Amino acid sequence: MKTEIKVPVLPESVADATIAGWYKKPGERINEDEVLVDLETDKVILEVPVVNAGVVKEILFAVGDTVTAGQVLAIIDEAVDESSEDSVSSGTDENKAVAAVSIAAMSPSVRKLISENVIDETQLVGSGKNGRILKQDVENYLKNRRTGAGSAETSSAHVQEKAKAGVILPETDRKEAKGEVLSATDRVQRRVPMTRLRARIAERLVQSQQQAAILTTFNEVNMKPVMDIRARYKESFEKKYGVRLGFMSFFVQACVEALKRFPEINASIDGNDIVYHGFYDIGVAVSGPNGLVVPVLRDADVQTISEIEQSIVNYAVKARDNKLAIEDITGGTFTISNGGVFGSMLSTPILNPPQSAILGMHNITERAMVVDGEIVILPMMYLALSYDHRLVDGKSAVQFLVTVKQLLEDPSRILLGV
Repeated sequence: MKTEIKVPVLPESVADATIAGWYKKPGERINEDEVLVDLETDKVILEVPVVNAGVVKEILFAVGDTVTAGQVLAIIDEAVDESSEDSVSSGTDENKAVAAVSIAAMSPSVRKLISENVIDETQLVGSGKNGRILKQDVENYLKNRRTGAGSAETSSAHVQEKAKAGVILPETDRKEAKGEVLSATDRVQRRVPMTRLRARIAERLVQSQQQAAILTTFNEVNMKPVMDIRARYKESFEKKYGVRLGFMSFFVQACVEALKRFPEINASIDGNDIVYHGFYDIGVAVSGPNGLVVPVLRDADVQTISEIEQSIVNYAVKARDNKLAIEDITGGTFTISNGGVFGSMLSTPILNPPQSAILGMHNITERAMVVDGEIVILPMMYLALSYDHRLVDGKSAVQFLVTVKQLLEDPSRILLGV
């Protein structure tokens, strides 16, 4: 029996999707509930599994094609004898079996890199757990291919495909297509289409700059009180809750308390109306393989520190594996972005529309500070609050940031609400 694999119902406000990568090729066997293809929207990556096991008979779209809900993606033949198909596909070579396991465990970003560069997966050697192929394995393979470490046939495969298709290639690619080894003086460049997620991020950033009156106010916070608490309780906290005690939960709770005092910063503009939100859904910016995403901590005002930390860890893992659902990243009334994890000393974060403000955290550095007339060394962090001046006055923005600073420098204030 033949089964059609169709594009699932897409999330609300998403009109179409792009084929991000196929997990199987025609003629290969696929197991029940195994993912066949990844669809990339401008918000999330959608995985499309098969319901019943079978053999992939036909794939109707190539990587990069645009599809809409209900379109047939592939045909699966469930009537093919499993034992005979397995014997043909697997063979007797143990190395092929190991390679198949490592290929099946590849992340979507690795598969996309392989597809873009027309790489034979069997030529890759995985350095990850159980032979899993990692992104750096593919990058190392490409580096060796460019320098002539691989065979001439393999090194020019991806550009030869372009040449056959009539694509005008730069000089370096034309040399590679002919099997010529690139010299040290060749200026190599590579053109790839922008992903839908990156295109959507670009669109929203431009929208934010054009439609909001963005200003940024700065302050600094002494992180020693929070660091002392972490040092004192981190072992018992992790033992009890199974998650590490980080800085972000303190910032989330401090921001929630400050938002209660300055409700306009938790509000948004809708046409000629101001919408004041009676809840606190805090977006926490995390970096994924396809760009920055902002999963949302729902009702952060009623979450404990352990619940906040666990939610952040869960979101970080889902972002890394492209598993975030549309409901994970929609909504949000305020955002916190931590550029400090990348070493940023100071920045002006950009608003996440339709929100009215975003807090930027930065790296912690020891600096000489004057305390009670004496110079002491303290771990300091710069804070930046970008806000929409159409809704938020400078006075409110400054007072909000001062409140966050005071709460972090004396965390007992968060418990007491003072």
